[in-house]
Amino acid sequence: MKSLDELVQELPPDKQQEVRDFAESLLREHDRPCQRRRLRLPWAGGLREYRDQYTSLELQKKALEWRGD
Repeated sequence: MKSLDELVQELPPDKQQEVRDFAESLLREHDRPCQRRRLRLPWAGGLREYRDQYTSLELQKKALEWRGD
């Protein structure tokens, strides 16, 4: 199996530059601290009023029916 350096050396110069640019962008992305954002679920609880009328499976089917899917 060829090393990464060997594979890159076989590429034409413009493709070698693309590999370099991509690797640099990966490094920048890796060095940047991960920003945690709270997951937004604005739809959560939207069918709460139907919980006593339908099972979860029936609610899924009804939701598809109401959406027209």
